[in-house]
Amino acid sequence: MKKININIRHLRGLKKLSQEQFADELGWTRSMVGSYEEGRSEPPIERLIELSNYINIPIDILVKNDLRLSKDTSFIEIGNKRVLFPVTVSETNEDLIEIVPTKASAGYLEGYDDPEYIEQLQKIKLPFLPTGTHRAFPIKGDSMLPVKDGSYVVAKFVDDITTLVNGKTYIVLTKNDGLVYKRLYNQLEKNNTLLLSSDNKNYDPYEVHVQDILELWEFSCCINTQEYDEKELKLSSVMKSFQDLKIELEAIKKL
Repeated sequence: MKKININIRHLRGLKKLSQEQFADELGWTRSMVGSYEEGRSEPPIERLIELSNYINIPIDILVKNDLRLSKDTSFIEIGNKRVLFPVTVSETNEDLIEIVPTKASAGYLEGYDDPEYIEQLQKIKLPFLPTGTHRAFPIKGDSMLPVKDGSYVVAKFVDDITTLVNGKTYIVLTKNDGLVYKRLYNQLEKNNTLLLSSDNKNYDPYEVHVQDILELWEFSCCINTQEYDEKELKLSSVMKSFQDLKIELEAIKKL
Protein backbone atom coordinates (compact mmCIF):
# COMPACT_ATOMS: atom_id res chain seq x y z
CA MET A 1 0.00 0.00 0.00
CA LYS A 2 1.41 3.39 -0.96
CA LYS A 3 1.67 6.38 1.36
CA ILE A 4 -1.17 8.28 -0.30
CA ASN A 5 -3.58 5.43 0.49
CA ILE A 6 -2.39 5.33 4.10
CA ASN A 7 -2.65 9.11 4.39
CA ILE A 8 -6.22 9.30 3.10
CA ARG A 9 -7.33 6.85 5.79
CA HIS A 10 -5.26 8.66 8.43
CA LEU A 11 -6.56 12.12 7.52
CA ARG A 12 -10.15 10.90 7.53
CA GLY A 13 -9.54 9.39 10.97
CA LEU A 14 -8.14 12.69 12.27
CA LYS A 15 -11.32 14.43 11.20
CA LYS A 16 -13.42 11.63 12.77
CA LEU A 17 -15.51 11.23 9.65
CA SER A 18 -17.05 8.11 8.14
CA GLN A 19 -16.09 7.22 4.58
CA GLU A 20 -19.44 8.57 3.40
CA GLN A 21 -19.03 11.85 5.34
CA PHE A 22 -15.46 12.26 4.07
CA ALA A 23 -16.63 11.63 0.51
CA ASP A 24 -19.36 14.26 0.87
CA GLU A 25 -16.79 16.80 2.12
CA LEU A 26 -14.66 16.26 -0.98
CA GLY A 27 -17.42 15.70 -3.53
CA TRP A 28 -16.27 12.09 -4.04
CA THR A 29 -18.22 8.85 -3.76
CA ARG A 30 -17.95 6.53 -0.76
CA SER A 31 -16.67 3.76 -3.03
CA MET A 32 -13.81 6.03 -4.17
CA VAL A 33 -12.73 6.64 -0.58
CA GLY A 34 -12.89 2.92 0.21
CA SER A 35 -10.91 2.01 -2.88
CA TYR A 36 -8.20 4.57 -2.13
CA GLU A 37 -7.90 3.63 1.54
CA GLU A 38 -7.67 -0.09 0.79
CA GLY A 39 -5.03 0.45 -1.88
CA ARG A 40 -7.17 -1.01 -4.68
CA SER A 41 -6.64 2.18 -6.68
CA GLU A 42 -4.80 5.48 -6.43
CA PRO A 43 -6.38 8.93 -6.76
CA PRO A 44 -5.68 10.73 -10.06
CA ILE A 45 -4.15 14.18 -10.05
CA GLU A 46 -7.58 15.85 -10.02
CA ARG A 47 -8.48 14.07 -6.77
CA LEU A 48 -5.07 14.85 -5.27
CA ILE A 49 -5.62 18.55 -5.98
CA GLU A 50 -9.04 18.38 -4.32
CA LEU A 51 -7.60 16.62 -1.27
CA SER A 52 -4.67 19.06 -1.09
CA ASN A 53 -7.00 22.05 -1.13
CA TYR A 54 -9.33 20.48 1.42
CA ILE A 55 -6.68 19.48 3.95
CA ASN A 56 -4.40 22.47 3.15
CA ILE A 57 -1.28 20.35 2.68
CA PRO A 58 0.83 20.33 -0.53
CA ILE A 59 0.45 17.34 -2.84
CA ASP A 60 4.10 16.31 -2.59
CA ILE A 61 3.76 16.00 1.19
CA LEU A 62 0.63 13.87 0.77
CA VAL A 63 2.24 11.39 -1.61
CA LYS A 64 5.78 11.00 -0.23
CA ASN A 65 5.36 11.11 3.57
CA ASP A 66 3.63 8.79 6.02
CA LEU A 67 1.58 11.36 7.93
CA ARG A 68 0.93 8.91 10.75
CA LEU A 69 4.47 9.73 11.94
CA SER A 70 3.67 13.42 12.29
CA LYS A 71 1.43 15.41 14.58
CA ASP A 72 -0.40 18.69 14.11
CA THR A 73 2.52 20.68 15.53
CA SER A 74 4.75 19.15 12.85
CA PHE A 75 3.31 21.66 10.36
CA ILE A 76 4.14 25.31 9.83
CA GLU A 77 2.32 27.89 7.74
CA ILE A 78 4.09 28.95 4.54
CA GLY A 79 1.88 31.38 2.67
CA ASN A 80 -1.54 29.78 2.62
CA LYS A 81 -0.24 26.20 2.78
CA ARG A 82 0.74 24.03 5.70
CA VAL A 83 4.20 22.50 5.19
CA LEU A 84 5.47 19.50 7.09
CA PHE A 85 8.10 20.43 9.66
CA PRO A 86 9.02 17.32 11.65
CA VAL A 87 10.70 17.76 15.05
CA THR A 88 11.79 15.25 17.68
CA VAL A 89 10.69 15.51 21.29
CA SER A 90 11.72 13.60 24.42
CA GLU A 91 9.38 11.54 26.60
CA THR A 92 8.82 14.70 28.68
CA ASN A 93 7.82 16.62 25.52
CA GLU A 94 11.08 18.62 25.38
CA ASP A 95 12.46 19.51 21.95
CA LEU A 96 15.61 17.55 21.17
CA ILE A 97 18.38 18.85 18.92
CA GLU A 98 18.76 16.73 15.81
CA ILE A 99 22.32 16.50 14.48
CA VAL A 100 22.70 16.51 10.70
CA PRO A 101 25.89 14.44 10.16
CA THR A 102 28.52 15.59 7.68
CA LYS A 103 28.11 12.53 5.46
CA ALA A 104 24.33 12.98 5.33
CA SER A 105 24.22 16.76 4.92
CA ALA A 106 23.85 16.49 1.14
CA GLY A 107 20.69 14.45 1.69
CA TYR A 108 19.11 17.06 3.96
CA LEU A 109 17.64 18.85 0.95
CA GLU A 110 15.67 15.69 0.12
CA GLY A 111 14.79 14.73 3.68
CA TYR A 112 14.23 18.00 5.56
CA ASP A 113 10.43 17.55 5.50
CA ASP A 114 10.44 13.76 5.92
CA PRO A 115 9.65 12.56 9.47
CA GLU A 116 11.45 9.26 8.80
CA TYR A 117 14.66 11.07 7.81
CA ILE A 118 14.52 13.40 10.83
CA GLU A 119 13.68 10.52 13.17
CA GLN A 120 16.86 8.60 12.30
CA LEU A 121 19.17 11.56 13.08
CA GLN A 122 21.11 11.46 16.34
CA LYS A 123 19.83 13.79 19.08
CA ILE A 124 21.35 15.80 21.90
CA LYS A 125 20.09 18.14 24.62
CA LEU A 126 21.69 21.50 25.36
CA PRO A 127 19.74 22.97 28.30
CA PHE A 128 21.44 26.39 28.08
CA LEU A 129 19.88 27.21 24.70
CA PRO A 130 16.96 29.65 24.47
CA THR A 131 13.47 28.29 23.87
CA GLY A 132 12.65 27.23 20.35
CA THR A 133 13.37 24.45 17.89
CA HIS A 134 17.08 23.87 17.30
CA ARG A 135 19.10 21.70 14.94
CA ALA A 136 22.86 21.15 14.58
CA PHE A 137 24.40 21.53 11.11
CA PRO A 138 27.92 20.58 9.91
CA ILE A 139 30.14 23.31 8.50
CA LYS A 140 32.19 22.59 5.41
CA GLY A 141 34.98 24.65 3.88
CA ASP A 142 36.53 27.95 4.92
CA SER A 143 33.97 30.52 3.74
CA MET A 144 32.97 31.43 7.31
CA LEU A 145 36.36 31.55 9.02
CA PRO A 146 37.19 31.45 11.88
CA VAL A 147 34.45 28.78 12.10
CA LYS A 148 36.44 25.76 11.02
CA ASP A 149 35.63 22.99 8.59
CA GLY A 150 34.12 20.15 10.60
CA SER A 151 32.51 22.38 13.23
CA TYR A 152 28.80 22.28 14.00
CA VAL A 153 26.51 25.30 14.18
CA VAL A 154 23.51 24.87 16.45
CA ALA A 155 20.76 27.11 15.12
CA LYS A 156 17.19 28.06 16.02
CA PHE A 157 14.41 27.68 13.46
CA VAL A 158 13.07 30.97 12.06
CA ASP A 159 9.40 30.78 11.09
CA ASP A 160 9.13 34.40 9.91
CA ILE A 161 11.78 35.50 7.42
CA THR A 162 10.97 39.18 7.99
CA THR A 163 12.38 38.92 11.55
CA LEU A 164 15.94 38.22 10.45
CA VAL A 165 18.56 40.64 11.75
CA ASN A 166 20.95 42.21 9.24
CA GLY A 167 24.53 41.11 9.73
CA LYS A 168 23.73 38.03 11.82
CA THR A 169 24.66 34.53 10.69
CA TYR A 170 22.15 31.90 9.64
CA ILE A 171 21.94 28.40 8.24
CA VAL A 172 19.99 28.65 4.98
CA LEU A 173 18.44 25.74 3.08
CA THR A 174 17.87 26.63 -0.57
CA LYS A 175 16.49 24.66 -3.50
CA ASN A 176 19.68 25.06 -5.55
CA ASP A 177 22.54 25.09 -3.03
CA GLY A 178 21.24 22.94 -0.18
CA LEU A 179 22.66 23.91 3.22
CA VAL A 180 24.86 27.00 3.54
CA TYR A 181 26.06 29.01 6.54
CA LYS A 182 26.24 32.74 5.76
CA ARG A 183 25.85 36.24 7.12
CA LEU A 184 22.52 37.60 5.87
CA TYR A 185 21.23 40.99 4.79
CA ASN A 186 17.55 41.72 4.23
CA GLN A 187 16.66 42.90 0.71
CA LEU A 188 13.01 41.85 0.80
CA GLU A 189 11.59 45.32 0.20
CA LYS A 190 14.10 46.04 -2.57
CA ASN A 191 13.81 42.90 -4.71
CA ASN A 192 12.43 40.11 -2.47
CA THR A 193 15.86 38.57 -1.93
CA LEU A 194 18.38 37.96 0.81
CA LEU A 195 22.06 38.81 0.36
CA LEU A 196 24.28 35.94 1.54
CA SER A 197 27.78 37.01 2.52
CA SER A 198 30.84 35.01 3.61
CA ASP A 199 33.18 36.26 6.34
CA ASN A 200 36.07 35.01 4.21
CA LYS A 201 36.20 37.78 1.60
CA ASN A 202 37.73 35.41 -0.96
CA TYR A 203 34.10 34.43 -1.58
CA ASP A 204 31.76 36.88 -3.28
CA PRO A 205 28.34 37.62 -1.76
CA TYR A 206 25.29 36.51 -3.73
CA GLU A 207 21.53 36.95 -3.71
CA VAL A 208 18.88 34.29 -3.16
CA HIS A 209 15.22 34.87 -3.99
CA VAL A 210 12.87 34.28 -1.07
CA GLN A 211 10.94 31.69 -3.09
CA ASP A 212 14.07 29.51 -3.26
CA ILE A 213 14.52 29.46 0.54
CA LEU A 214 13.10 26.33 2.16
CA GLU A 215 14.32 26.80 5.74
CA LEU A 216 16.08 29.49 7.77
CA TRP A 217 17.92 28.84 11.06
CA GLU A 218 19.44 31.55 13.28
CA PHE A 219 22.84 30.93 14.89
CA SER A 220 22.68 29.98 18.58
CA CYS A 221 26.11 28.49 19.26
CA CYS A 222 29.04 26.76 17.59
CA ILE A 223 30.54 23.41 18.56
CA ASN A 224 34.15 23.25 17.41
CA THR A 225 35.75 19.87 16.86
CA GLN A 226 39.27 21.33 16.73
CA GLU A 227 41.07 23.62 19.14
CA TYR A 228 41.92 27.18 18.07
CA ASP A 229 45.53 28.24 18.18
CA GLU A 230 46.63 31.69 19.37
CA LYS A 231 46.95 33.20 15.88
CA GLU A 232 43.45 32.10 14.93
CA LEU A 233 41.98 33.68 18.05
CA LYS A 234 43.68 37.00 17.24
CA LEU A 235 42.40 36.80 13.66
CA SER A 236 38.88 36.12 14.95
CA SER A 237 39.02 39.21 17.16
CA VAL A 238 40.20 41.45 14.30
CA MET A 239 37.54 40.12 11.92
CA LYS A 240 34.81 40.64 14.52
CA SER A 241 35.92 44.24 15.05
CA PHE A 242 35.78 45.00 11.33
CA GLN A 243 32.39 43.33 11.03
CA ASP A 244 30.97 45.39 13.93
CA LEU A 245 32.42 48.55 12.38
CA LYS A 246 30.75 47.78 9.05
CA ILE A 247 27.36 47.35 10.74
CA GLU A 248 27.81 50.64 12.63
CA LEU A 249 28.72 52.49 9.42
CA GLU A 250 25.68 51.08 7.63
CA ALA A 251 23.48 52.26 10.50
CA ILE A 252 24.99 55.76 10.28
CA LYS A 253 24.27 55.91 6.53
CA LYS A 254 20.58 55.39 7.21
CA LEU A 255 20.39 58.39 9.56
